[in-house]
Amino acid sequence: MSMLPPGSVLGIVGGGQLGRMSAIAAARLGYRAHILTTEADGPAAQVAHAVTLGAYDDHDALRRFADAVDVITFEFENISADGLDLLSSLRPVHPAGAILRISQDRIAEKSFMGEHGIPVAPWHAVESRADLDRAADVLGYPFILKTTRLGYDGKGQARIHSAADLDHAFDTLRPHPLVAEGMIRFACEVSVMVARNERGDVSTFDVTENRHRNGILDISLAPARISPDLAAQARDLARRIATALGLVGLLGVEMFVDHDGSLRVNEIAPRPHNSGHWTMNACPVDQFEMHVRAVTGLPLPPATRHSDAVMKNLIGPDDMALWPDIMATPHLLAHHYGKAEARPGRKMGHVNVIFPLGSLPGEFGVETALGPLATPVNPKDDAAGK
Repeated sequence: MSMLPPGSVLGIVGGGQLGRMSAIAAARLGYRAHILTTEADGPAAQVAHAVTLGAYDDHDALRRFADAVDVITFEFENISADGLDLLSSLRPVHPAGAILRISQDRIAEKSFMGEHGIPVAPWHAVESRADLDRAADVLGYPFILKTTRLGYDGKGQARIHSAADLDHAFDTLRPHPLVAEGMIRFACEVSVMVARNERGDVSTFDVTENRHRNGILDISLAPARISPDLAAQARDLARRIATALGLVGLLGVEMFVDHDGSLRVNEIAPRPHNSGHWTMNACPVDQFEMHVRAVTGLPLPPATRHSDAVMKNLIGPDDMALWPDIMATPHLLAHHYGKAEARPGRKMGHVNVIFPLGSLPGEFGVETALGPLATPVNPKDDAAGK
């Protein structure tokens, strides 16, 4: 793929905040963003050059959208893979639909990892109630039971503490099949954002440490507080996965650090990722520009970091009630997603705080830096249920 010239149109499937920030990055590089979305005034539509309204499996809308763009990408996984196949017959699509299908299905995802020697937590596919009993026997209690599709931000999963939980979890988690995952002795969760272009060039951002609350990402710390050797291993795993997938675009790779210092991949997301938002203020080229560069054929610069950073999500009405205080705190670098209604559990924006390179503070320093947004930081909060 040759480099798309300035003035070309980047088509983005999906109208949420990741599309919004990707569209802004595209504009900085001289591209126009055209959004395919079901929301006329969603976050991405507010900043886009053009919008096609339609369902992600509406063939007429997909064709109209493809006719108006030069290359296509997507900003979240809960879209039609068949629709992406249709788009691929009309325009270049990056990442490819085959990668989307893997990331949409936990069984396909874990099977892919196994085929390529990527370590994951012990798991079993659960198609029947008898399968669930067998998984419980092998994994032991407690373990996590998850839907294979459409689960995110803690949704679509249940923690199984004993045999008494099996019937209810099997009956309420839908659709089947499900995936049973063994619990690991968790130290922390980390993630790596990795970009790859058609020429096979790969660029990886520094490893990020992630903290969750109520199943939703709360805080990311960059760099992760792990050893240099383990960080190198995490970046190498991300590069191996991107290469094995034949990725063109950006990929978020979530991993668990076990108590023994080993890494296990939790899941992948072939798009910009919440845990990469710190790059917007701590890197010369952030994750969104890197994604746009990869899918439009531009060169990939090194994913360097000029600052340490803390990212804090703004979730629901409680956090957004603090918006005036956030605006009055100069070192809180705020990013608003343009969503009109602050519903409980809804990501409304995020703030970044940056520090000189090599000076990321400890727990008390993180709380102090977050000012009005400070909450006690617990590395293990909700992590085992991710």
